[in-house]
Amino acid sequence: MTPERPSPAAFEGLKVLDLATFIAGPYCATYLAEFGADVVKVELAGSGDPIRKFGTPTDTGDTLVWLSEGRNKRSIELDLRTPEGAETLKKLAAKADILCENFQPGTLERWGLGPDVLQALNPRLIIARITAYGQTGPYSGRPGFGRIANAFSGISYLCGEPGSPPASPGTATLSDYVTGLFGALGLLTALHARHTTGRGQIVDVGLYEGTFRLLDELAPAYAYNGFVRERMGAGTVNAVPHSHYPTKDGKWVAIACTNDKIFGRLTAIMDRMDVTGDGIYGTIKKREAKRAEVDAFVSHWTSGQTCDEILTACETGQVPCGPVYGIDEIFKDPQFAARDNLVKINDERAGPLTLPNVVPRLSDTPGEIRWAGRALGADTETVLADWLGD
Repeated sequence: MTPERPSPAAFEGLKVLDLATFIAGPYCATYLAEFGADVVKVELAGSGDPIRKFGTPTDTGDTLVWLSEGRNKRSIELDLRTPEGAETLKKLAAKADILCENFQPGTLERWGLGPDVLQALNPRLIIARITAYGQTGPYSGRPGFGRIANAFSGISYLCGEPGSPPASPGTATLSDYVTGLFGALGLLTALHARHTTGRGQIVDVGLYEGTFRLLDELAPAYAYNGFVRERMGAGTVNAVPHSHYPTKDGKWVAIACTNDKIFGRLTAIMDRMDVTGDGIYGTIKKREAKRAEVDAFVSHWTSGQTCDEILTACETGQVPCGPVYGIDEIFKDPQFAARDNLVKINDERAGPLTLPNVVPRLSDTPGEIRWAGRALGADTETVLADWLGD
């Protein structure tokens, strides 16, 4: 928790309606809520966002995923499929700066709540529309989740050992969070443009697009010379040694030698300067030609030392190296503690919780976690009174 803010919150006074469900769409709004926006989570009466039941259950009736990702939002219940619910949303949208939604394309339009209707009521309204494949194209009507987006974006194809089936890139929700970030970036861009134009606009993001954008030279390399990158396990193209290596005490370290100079530093630590420079592994071209041999060479060295010994040696020699952590080790690490990457709060429903803290850090208008995900409909009366005077 941030005890004091030296200035008003960055988005103080910004009114946001979050109609989205699960992670990607709501995460756009969560980012704004962390920096002070008044985010109202609009949920279906009686059931709410399905993410309330996704993940580890708690005594509150909601999961840890909801308690973490519903942070700083106020919850109201509305059935947008009814005339009464639709009319209330119109009144709220007339007061809002931003609306986030992730219904399948055409859903809001069928309810009489499309952007044309809402922006006629409020021309300054910015609408984020996050769907599986975006609002256009032959797949726009298809449903999707993070795992499907991971597969479609190309990242799942790269994950796994050579010759093995494609694997999940760490978490099935990766594309949800990445897309949420790109959605938030789009909202901030649209907010900046509104200062000049006075008008809102549509932010349209497909769930696969953010992850696809992160795949470095994958697309230009294929277009340039037809190269199809295959699964390489922990390795990567264009650099070696650049992988995970075993240690004497049964752990793993990540080492990244992205150029010949850094590889020279590593061989100096290893006391094997004979292989660098004019040696058999002295250039990236030589090392890529003998990738398996180079990785085995480094693994032999790391296997003879503990994780701490390797980390110390690499830090001294200015070689990028880090431990391959499980979550239990993250909780013990002094860097995570010093940066307050894990924040403890005492929630009125769930009691003590430890949550991932706000990213990024701002020196003058930092974000904060004011509360965890609220009970369904807990704020309906107060929101309607605050926004509409009802």
